[in-house]
Amino acid sequence: MSEIQAGRVRAVSRDGAHRFSKDVTDVITLLAGLGVDGDAHAGTTVQHRSRVAANPDQPNLRQVHLIHGELHEELDRQGFEVAPGQLGENITTHGLDLLDLPRGTRLHLGEQAVLEVTGLRNPCAQINAFRPGLLKALTPRDAEGNVVRRAGIMSIVLTGGQVRAGDRIAVEVPPQPWEALQRV
Repeated sequence: MSEIQAGRVRAVSRDGAHRFSKDVTDVITLLAGLGVDGDAHAGTTVQHRSRVAANPDQPNLRQVHLIHGELHEELDRQGFEVAPGQLGENITTHGLDLLDLPRGTRLHLGEQAVLEVTGLRNPCAQINAFRPGLLKALTPRDAEGNVVRRAGIMSIVLTGGQVRAGDRIAVEVPPQPWEALQRV
């Protein structure tokens, strides 16, 4: 694997209940194999309500949700006022093109935490209750009519540790051929 880019953590968030938005905090603790300590989505099996209803025994590939902070800026320009944590992300980044990372990419955050990218977040209609019309802005269609998911990426925790705003993020991609991110 090789490092291809680096960025920074803009903000960190967590919420112990299944609410749409998460509260920004000074620090989050990532727990290997589980997710964010104190967050409703932490666990070895899926914690997202709709996925639990479909199959509660499936592995949790959505332990940590990341969104590139540049998306917030873009949405603000489109008239959607959005701040870190409000779209349910645990980590808001800056300076990384998260959506173009291949599956299996490792993100080294802070002094010791390591995440492995599992796929794209698939936003649901609930997002329109937060900001009407936001779902369409986050899932536009490309020239061929395919949905482009822009609501961030999901990951699992390989190595635990504390993460806070300002921490460096080093990106380590897997060997080629790379597997494009799909919704998880």
